[in-house]
Amino acid sequence: MAKECWINLPVKDISKSKEFFKALGFRLNERFADSDTVAGVVIGGHNSMIMLFPVETFEGFINAKIADTQAGTEMLISISVEDRDEVQELIHKAANAGGIVYAEPGERNGMYGAGFCDLDGHRWNLLVM
Repeated sequence: MAKECWINLPVKDISKSKEFFKALGFRLNERFADSDTVAGVVIGGHNSMIMLFPVETFEGFINAKIADTQAGTEMLISISVEDRDEVQELIHKAANAGGIVYAEPGERNGMYGAGFCDLDGHRWNLLVM
């Protein structure tokens, strides 16, 4: 049986990406703390992690070119948060850290949420379930 879920994302600058996610309040996996070639961003307490790799390394894993996040979206990473205040807090932190807000906080499809793009254009969705 599977025991963990890691989502791998290509990034242009590991250091800047680590600072971005730390500014949002996410914890970095200590195992990769001193690395310039990989970073782990821990999401919640359910053994979910976002792994950040330089573009060249990521392309080596997939044996293909990465998608152009400025031209389209290949995935949406959704994170459940505690309440509306946390949605607003995180979307504000994302914008202040250099992210782009693509969906302001509000009601959508019976849920309250918001969305932002990280420094590399990957789309994140914050939801109160």
